[in-house]
Amino acid sequence: MKRAKAAPPQELDEEALLHRVARGDRAAFEELYRRTSPWLAVRLRRRCADEQLVAEVMQETYLAVWRAAGSFAGSRTVGVGVGGTGGTAVGWLWTIAARRLVDAFRRRAHHAEPPPAAAPHPVAPAAEEEALVTTVGGDVGDALRRLAPELRDVLQAMVLDGLSVRETAVVLGLPEGTVKTRARRARIAMREELA
Repeated sequence: MKRAKAAPPQELDEEALLHRVARGDRAAFEELYRRTSPWLAVRLRRRCADEQLVAEVMQETYLAVWRAAGSFAGSRTVGVGVGGTGGTAVGWLWTIAARRLVDAFRRRAHHAEPPPAAAPHPVAPAAEEEALVTTVGGDVGDALRRLAPELRDVLQAMVLDGLSVRETAVVLGLPEGTVKTRARRARIAMREELA
C-alpha cells in the first residue's frame, strides 16, 4: 500500500502547522513564523514601545512554540485568528507571547528599570479592534465601539487575551486597583448598553 504524500506547509492551516512543528517539522515552523510573526509583532508593539523588548519577546515566543508545540495538541484556546483562520492555534500563540511580555516587564521592574510607556493609541482604529467589532457584531459590537478606549483596553486584555488582573496591569502600565475598577466599569457599561 502506497502512503499518501503529505501536503506542503503552505496548504495547511495554523493548527495543522503546529501539529507538524510538534513532530519537529522545520518547514512547518518556518511557514507558521512567516504567517504569524508580522501580526504578532504589531500586536506586541501596541502594548510595548520598546522595539528591542518586542524583538526579545518574539524570539522567546517562537522558541517556546518550537519546544512546546506538542502541548498544543488541538487546545481550544480562544483567540483572534489571522486572516480568519486558525483562531485556536493563533490564540495559543498569542497567549504565549502575552505572558512572555508580562515576564519581560517584570524582569525590567526587578532590575529597577521602569517599563517603557505604552504606545500611543492611533487615531485610526487598529485592525485588531476592527476585527473584534466585526467578529462580535450586532448589539455587542456597537456597545464595544461606544465603550471608552481605556475600558475597552482592559476588557480586551482580560477577556480576549485571557490575562489576569496582575498581567493586565503590567501590560497596560496601570495599578492593579485601576485595572479592577476599569474592568468593573466596562462590565457595567456593557450591561447598560445591552439592556
